[in-house]
Amino acid sequence: MTDKIRVLIVDDASFMVKALTEMLGSDPDIDVVGYAKNGLEALEKIKELSPDVITLDVDMPVMDGIRSVRHIMIESPVPIVMLSSLFNHGEITFEALRLGVVDFMPKPSGAISHDIHNERNKIIDRVKIAADEDIEKVRRVRVCKLDSRDRLSERYEFRPLEYIIAIGTTLGGPNTIINLMSQLSPDLPAAVVVVQEISQKILPAFVAKFNDYTPWRVEVGIEGAVLEQGVCYVCSYNEPLTVKSNLNDEFCLSLGEKPERPLNDLFTSAAEAFNDNAIGVLLTGIGDDGSQGFMSIKEKGGVTIAQSTETCVYPNLTHTAIQNGVVDKITNANQLAAMIDSIVSNGQGD
Repeated sequence: MTDKIRVLIVDDASFMVKALTEMLGSDPDIDVVGYAKNGLEALEKIKELSPDVITLDVDMPVMDGIRSVRHIMIESPVPIVMLSSLFNHGEITFEALRLGVVDFMPKPSGAISHDIHNERNKIIDRVKIAADEDIEKVRRVRVCKLDSRDRLSERYEFRPLEYIIAIGTTLGGPNTIINLMSQLSPDLPAAVVVVQEISQKILPAFVAKFNDYTPWRVEVGIEGAVLEQGVCYVCSYNEPLTVKSNLNDEFCLSLGEKPERPLNDLFTSAAEAFNDNAIGVLLTGIGDDGSQGFMSIKEKGGVTIAQSTETCVYPNLTHTAIQNGVVDKITNANQLAAMIDSIVSNGQGD
């Protein structure tokens, strides 16, 4: 990239603006072009300065971060990296990712503290990745909150577990995961294991709120959790889990040393555990992880599905897998659920 990445900082705390300006400005590829104290001011600055990326706080006067995202994505779409201390608020983290922000990161704590400088490289990395997002492909997910009494007995009724649906994605993926799981039938004789790019600090609150908007039961993936039908286990790319059999010959989640290619390991372990009843799904994301794991699924007779690159905000993951010839089926984000349902209903159908 020959031109610098133009960044607008939106935060009402002057010390945080100063710290982020120094942090981002220390990278030769980034230029902080301005700042705003709230979302309303940000909308004006976006039109005036044409930034490539915005860092956005949540708790601000006049117009908060979530309201800002809604307006920005409609009026002046720009890739957004959210930085907030409100990461324990599930409604906020879920809503931000549903609306299509690139990432939701815990804001470094304290006034110009050691903490904020320890996070420097991660924040710079997110801003650079955000600059490459295809903003025209970002879509907010429409969801409906489920009544806690609705289908309660059916939701927790026992059904046999026959399939595993292993889903892998990195940045930009949570939005598509929300869309997929809100449409996928919970009656399938399957469990879902998701590895996605999300901070472990944010994951519990995000999952708790996610559970309110899908007919599946959604849980944080933890070491030793026995897989159950109708449950979606969400794991962080930074602390990924694989599938194995425990001493009782039950399929469970396993946390090992951090692998270099978490998606490859997830797909490979799913294939080894479920053989031809493993379904691998690769979504939008950065990098080339997942292709080798897809090959393992194919070798065991399972099915591999990739989101079409035309609907990916980051096409790297799926493009690489398609080019390597390890993808059985390709479809757009809105057809993923129907395709998975068809495969399971038809016993791996062709």
